[in-house]
Amino acid sequence: MGLLFGIILGLFILVLLVVVHEIGHGIVARRNSVVVEEFGVGFPPLAWGKKVAKSFLGKNVLYSVNWLPLGGFVRLKGEYDSATVKGGYGAASYWVKTKVLFAGVVMNWLVAIVLFTILALTGMPKIIENQFTVPADTRITQQGSADVTVSQVVDGSPAAQAGIKNGDVITAVAGTDVTSAAQFVSLTKEYKGQNVTIAYTRGDQAKQVAVQLRDGGSGGYLGVGASGGAQEVVHATWSAPIVGVGTTVQLTWVTLQGLGGMVANLVTGLVDQLSVNEQTRQQGSESLATVSNSVAGPVGILGVIFPEAGRAGLTTVIFLTAIISLSLAVMNTLPIPALDGGRWTVMTIYKLRGKVLTKEREESIQGAGMMVLFGLIILITIADIGKVVK
Repeated sequence: MGLLFGIILGLFILVLLVVVHEIGHGIVARRNSVVVEEFGVGFPPLAWGKKVAKSFLGKNVLYSVNWLPLGGFVRLKGEYDSATVKGGYGAASYWVKTKVLFAGVVMNWLVAIVLFTILALTGMPKIIENQFTVPADTRITQQGSADVTVSQVVDGSPAAQAGIKNGDVITAVAGTDVTSAAQFVSLTKEYKGQNVTIAYTRGDQAKQVAVQLRDGGSGGYLGVGASGGAQEVVHATWSAPIVGVGTTVQLTWVTLQGLGGMVANLVTGLVDQLSVNEQTRQQGSESLATVSNSVAGPVGILGVIFPEAGRAGLTTVIFLTAIISLSLAVMNTLPIPALDGGRWTVMTIYKLRGKVLTKEREESIQGAGMMVLFGLIILITIADIGKVVK
């Protein structure tokens, strides 16, 4: 029952965030005299539709609900860059097109800011060092038990070689008791490159093992993901909106850094796999394993992440929703064809070259980008299924 509830909850939130994104496109389009022809929830085939004579998105807009619950869309008049029809997107100025394309990104950032503001008032989980706060209006409390549980083990990592498994509870690192996941990360960083004793429990059995921590690189120093433990929760009052904005900006930068590191690991891992040196190929496998463990597709989000968040409570669900909204914003700023940032990049390149971006060229470029995205989604989904089965 918990799994089913998590899937329904996750599907609802993902569709809602995409719909909010698309509403941003529609509102800015209308405010700049670009005609909105249809606003759809989900993707065709059509389940229900009604044309509304006058609405917040303009006149005679078709509002539709479709059978594939994978997000939503806004269909604009003259949607291609080279279209010249009056009231069409293509006939708008470069600046108007830029505003329309990035309006969805702004909406997702605004959602993140609002949710982080609410959490600052009710209790914001502290997930990174130096997380943004206003010191003059900050109260920190502790929540949760002291158990720090291993949630994943990277293949070929020091932890895997030492026999540490998912579900083990880390109790000490180098003789220092571990009471939080953040402290655990800090301790492994402190002793990086050294041989240390890791104490943990498995069921009723207390165990300890000597482990040679890595000096850096992908997958962390020990090669595990840990969760639980006593967690610091940040509370604010009058500064909550400031904390909402500051946290959104800070985590946006952290997300960009994470994406950069993931791409670097992917490229490094693929190149290392071609080496004739066994150790280098092993390092490549670890880099690729880190990438696999760092991403989640529809199956991972709906089948694993949201069910866990649902069991953890409302605060975790709100925090996860804010993170996903922020991630949607970041992804749509990147120059990836088929996404907003990619459409803007292609449009800008053709404008700088003084060339016409014809409908056929635009369809070819965006179609190729969509095929690549679908391919990545399929690969990630296969990996997600493996995680769920495991």
